[in-house]
Amino acid sequence: MPPAITTQPPLFDTADAVARIAAASRRTQQPQSRADLVSLAMGEPDFDTPQQVTEAAHASIRAGRTHYSPLLGEPALREALAAKLAATAGAPVSAADILITQGGTAGLAASILGIVNPGDKVVVPDPTYSLYGDLVAMAGGTVVPVPLAPDLHWDLDRLADALTGAKLFVFCNPVNPTGIVHSREELDTLAGLLDGAPTIVISDEAYSDLDYTGRPFTSAISVDGLRERTVYCQTFSKSYAMTGWRVGYLWGPTPLIQASARIHNTFNGSVNTFIQDAALTAVNSCDEDIARMRAAYEQRGEIMRGELAAIPGLTLSAPEGAFYQFPRYDLDLPSVEVVAALRAHGVAVRPGSEFGAQGEGHLRLSYAASAQSITEGVRRLADGLSALR
Repeated sequence: MPPAITTQPPLFDTADAVARIAAASRRTQQPQSRADLVSLAMGEPDFDTPQQVTEAAHASIRAGRTHYSPLLGEPALREALAAKLAATAGAPVSAADILITQGGTAGLAASILGIVNPGDKVVVPDPTYSLYGDLVAMAGGTVVPVPLAPDLHWDLDRLADALTGAKLFVFCNPVNPTGIVHSREELDTLAGLLDGAPTIVISDEAYSDLDYTGRPFTSAISVDGLRERTVYCQTFSKSYAMTGWRVGYLWGPTPLIQASARIHNTFNGSVNTFIQDAALTAVNSCDEDIARMRAAYEQRGEIMRGELAAIPGLTLSAPEGAFYQFPRYDLDLPSVEVVAALRAHGVAVRPGSEFGAQGEGHLRLSYAASAQSITEGVRRLADGLSALR
């Protein structure tokens, strides 16, 4: 007789948090460009980091600035950021309430994990950056997605209903993936909706320097009624083309920053000292570089929009900031299948469903790429969509 078949238990038993993230996550790894592939999937500037920033890092290393930094971050950098944020907020900002983080990702993780308890209700727009939901799942919270209005701005009536009883509202502005920029009027309305409620806000403003609306950008921390309840999350990655440097920061109410610091210090420890010295140079000397790159992105966005407009079956969005186009397609196929088919035609983009259920039927394209890559990538996208018809 053959031996009896027995079922062995798994060799390793992983944490429930892993299963929660796996069940909730829509995030997919997308490739960078290579010889046979044009990638319009990466939200990464193709510019080099400004030279003075790189030189500052070299000088810092040569000066021996290679030891542990204070857990909250280098005092000089925090003071410079406090001055910058005070101008944004129109109110005093204490350096004591600034936490330097391992990129914006670690800042989001530290703030969400420092706020959300199991079972807490967390409201997010749909579609939006999918990391928010993954982190809420890790903490054991419940994500409540709120579909956007047809113009991809907030549906304020739906948002008002969803915010009842919410522990936290997380959003980005300008928005990944839609490129929408929320106006002062929208943020004032949000403040009114939350008046008298204990709901905390996390405002991810990674793309705040990339606003093409022609009106002054409105930060959540500049709005009365939001400032005192908002954790402001920022990164050096987008504005300064410093994605690989992994440096960001948080500012907000003292108890929330203290909680975030406890999480960040446990997960990450302090950010490299010489990286923070380079970041200080960026804050103090890169305004012209930001303006130069912003102008290039705006021009590239116009190139992409013009190329996409010639493709049958696409309905284009009207980006106001960041560096994304979020067109809807008319094929009766899930976006992950469309993306896979496009990859076979030599172009990588992101499926709209990665950003929420309401993103289905869309593609996210990044114009943080060269004009040549945009033109060639959209040409391949047109060929791929044509082949699917």
